Amino acid sequence: MRRPTNSARRRAAMIAVTVVCVAYAPIAMTELWPYARPGAPSLGKWVMGHVVSPRYVTEAFADRMAPYRHSLVPMIVHSVLGGALMLLGPAQLLTAARHRTRLHRTLGVVFAVTVYVSMAGAGIYLARTDPEDAFSGPAFWIVLATLLVGTVMSVTFGILAAVRGLLDLHQRWMLLCYGFLLTAPLLRLEWGFLPRLLPGLTMEQINQVAIMHLGTLVTFGALIAARARDRRTTVEGVTGSWAPLPVLAAAQLAGAAALLWIARSYLDFGATGRRLLWAYLLPYAVSYAVLAVGARRAGRQGRPWAREEWRLHLTALCLAPVLSAGAAPVFQHALDLDRLTALTAGVAIGCGMLAVAATTVVSLRVVNSRREPVTPVSPPVSGDTRAVAAAGAVRRGNPR
Repeated sequence: MRRPTNSARRRAAMIAVTVVCVAYAPIAMTELWPYARPGAPSLGKWVMGHVVSPRYVTEAFADRMAPYRHSLVPMIVHSVLGGALMLLGPAQLLTAARHRTRLHRTLGVVFAVTVYVSMAGAGIYLARTDPEDAFSGPAFWIVLATLLVGTVMSVTFGILAAVRGLLDLHQRWMLLCYGFLLTAPLLRLEWGFLPRLLPGLTMEQINQVAIMHLGTLVTFGALIAARARDRRTTVEGVTGSWAPLPVLAAAQLAGAAALLWIARSYLDFGATGRRLLWAYLLPYAVSYAVLAVGARRAGRQGRPWAREEWRLHLTALCLAPVLSAGAAPVFQHALDLDRLTALTAGVAIGCGMLAVAATTVVSLRVVNSRREPVTPVSPPVSGDTRAVAAAGAVRRGNPR
């Protein structure tokens, strides 16, 4: 059998994303109907009841009525427009791949406006809901707030990059934005299969497991997609590295120390801590291995721009546990959280926030390279040209 080509892999990934998004769109659009009108159909609940059990669905959604009731209209706007974004995203990817520029720009405006309005609905819900009263508790509230900020930032930077004609950076930011949006359908998928993998867990416990790695998965996927579409060997003006080996080594040492602290902290909480720790470590280890191999392979193949981007994201990934370890005590004291909840919230947001930071650094590298002054190179001057120039200088009274 032939090995799949890169184009075949990209096509398969595009099809998989499209299927997930199209399938999730009606689920998102109908999810909150029963809260507005009891008994109204909800496709998501129907699917979950058949995949897991009706009792699981009843227990999972019973505690959502109170926090949703006083923000129901904003949340319905958020969920309906979120379903629309699931359809607009694949359409944008397809128009970009087909070079349908005018249609891509038109849909891009619709996509951006939809993101802002949908996130405004989510922001109203978060502002009106105390972290303790949020669905699945304060750690989930913190993750939702972080996702909201990351989504708005990424779509804004994507728009600015497009306006300035930086299409490669526009692509990176929009892929990251859509990665953050994909946390919604991916979470629903985990609602379906995690109860089979980890039987007996409540929805709140399932959500705690899911948020340990969703940020890692979606940002990692966005980076893989960006690198797959960028075939440049070099970028004009980009020389050297902002993540040289000493910096990368220091980040790895700091990350290893932070990971050790996180692991020891989780082991203090018995089976619950071990479950959350593995949910974090396994995807993190896979991401680290792929980024490290990608950077090394790009260096061996003489592709300095690819190596630089892999290295910058690898450095950020190594520093993500450092951010998480620092955020945990801040959450614990500032929000008066218990130690396990604060630790989970800190770990859950680390990789997503550092992925935004890495994409920002990549953008600064590209923008800075375009600001570098280019030394003009004088064309070679022939002997006849020099003679003519000298005669003109004598006539002007400026002999050499």
